[in-house]
Amino acid sequence: MTFLILASLDVWRGRLAVATADGPRSIEAFGGDPVAAAGAAMVAGARALHLVDLDLAYEGTRGLDVTAIRAVAPDATLQVSGAISDAAIGRAYLDAGADRYVLGSSALADDRRTLLVLRDGGPAVVVGLEVEDGRIRARGAGSGNGADGLDLMSTVGWLHAAGAPAFLVTSVDRVGGLRGPDVDLVRRVARARRPTYGAGGIRSLEDLRALRDAGAAGAVVGTAALEGRIDLTRAFAWAEA
Repeated sequence: MTFLILASLDVWRGRLAVATADGPRSIEAFGGDPVAAAGAAMVAGARALHLVDLDLAYEGTRGLDVTAIRAVAPDATLQVSGAISDAAIGRAYLDAGADRYVLGSSALADDRRTLLVLRDGGPAVVVGLEVEDGRIRARGAGSGNGADGLDLMSTVGWLHAAGAPAFLVTSVDRVGGLRGPDVDLVRRVARARRPTYGAGGIRSLEDLRALRDAGAAGAVVGTAALEGRIDLTRAFAWAEA
């Protein structure tokens, strides 16, 4: 079974960044240039990129230049994230060249809005499930809203019934920490029989194998790749084997 590895690039004010507890922080990998980083991922063999618009996530305004990244990744699947909360924002990214977008966990506070996004975006929507201790825990600008505290599996159940095409499961307490993914969490969501992608804490090829064996369709790899802990060329080759 093919396993899709999405190389993650967080972008803030036009530069590569990481999300921290205190907000976005710029980093100097690839000179801070997200287009250069995207190009390098493509050379390594990437089939998909996960692009996080931290301007939208933390400041409420779109800042990610999808068109520039599409220019160096013409054949890649481009997935955009960043606390996207409604269909209009998601559609704007699709119009700019993205293939799909992640509906932010904060949007799950409003069932009606979520249903509208699913109907409008169809297969281009991946529902983001940011999770801590078995409950939804939205990050970024949407943190602290009515979605926080929702039971994960009850939420997955109604989303499945509503036709959610795919899930991105993020272990909030493991993001950027290189502590290993929450494999059991991903396994539980994958039982809903929708393509399920894992994120948070991934540090090695062994972690990717564990997620695949748990039923995940793929995984988002960020910090480990930028720090050189995962050889992307090797990882992409393994995923295609």
